[in-house]
Amino acid sequence: MKRDGTETRVALITGASSGFGAVTAAKFAARGFRVFGTSRSGGGGSPGLEMLALDVDRDDSVRQCIAELLRRAGRLDALVNNAGRAMVGACEETSAEEARSLFETNVFGAMRVVSAVLPTMRTQRSGSIVNVGSLSGFVGVPFHGVYAASKHALAGYTEALRLEVEPFGIQVALIEPAAHRTGIQMVRPGHLLPLYDSHRRRVEAIIRAQIESGESPERVADAIVRASTRLHPPFRHRVGRKATFAAWARRLLPPSVFESVVRREFRLQERTQS
Repeated sequence: MKRDGTETRVALITGASSGFGAVTAAKFAARGFRVFGTSRSGGGGSPGLEMLALDVDRDDSVRQCIAELLRRAGRLDALVNNAGRAMVGACEETSAEEARSLFETNVFGAMRVVSAVLPTMRTQRSGSIVNVGSLSGFVGVPFHGVYAASKHALAGYTEALRLEVEPFGIQVALIEPAAHRTGIQMVRPGHLLPLYDSHRRRVEAIIRAQIESGESPERVADAIVRASTRLHPPFRHRVGRKATFAAWARRLLPPSVFESVVRREFRLQERTQS
């Protein structure tokens, strides 16, 4: 409670121990929010951030985390679903089990947290939910296929959610950044096929170079805070030059030309030589 009698706004950011989450937490704190962050262990995070243990893959962990937040703060004004993982591998190399594991975090994890906080936001008749997607949520990046599928799924879910909860005073937005300097976990499938080695390695090297030389994560954090605090935010927020260009190119270029642009970006030949 502030001195003027108004409630202090409360934000929850998943995956807040590093990267986008940690920077976003600092931005919310600077705006006067009481900020809770999460990590699997409940540790990490910047000074002053109240960290909670959360494994978004588990129903019981989500319930316990939200219950603890509400016990401490009594309300929740902004949720940022930032926790996520990435995988670099050919679609053929990725098993159904590995794909399910990635979806468990990137899609079902966000869904669990949203469902856990909606009753509180509906009671308040206010709140904002921001899901962190990716450029891969509207472009099928090669050797990022399952990751792209999970982010496409998150985008569709978020778009439907936005329309469903709007009558209750709850705002929903999607952030879709290009590569920025952040520490997202990126793994390979367990069983790699030699025929994809050269292309996979090349694409992985390009993606890692784009992350290492990418724009500041503060740009993404600023977009998240704007989407969380703005009245009637737009649905999609593309962040970064590549994300803006890709959205424009996909809309205006013929599909075959757009595919050529993607091939050049990742230095992929059009046909495998026999």
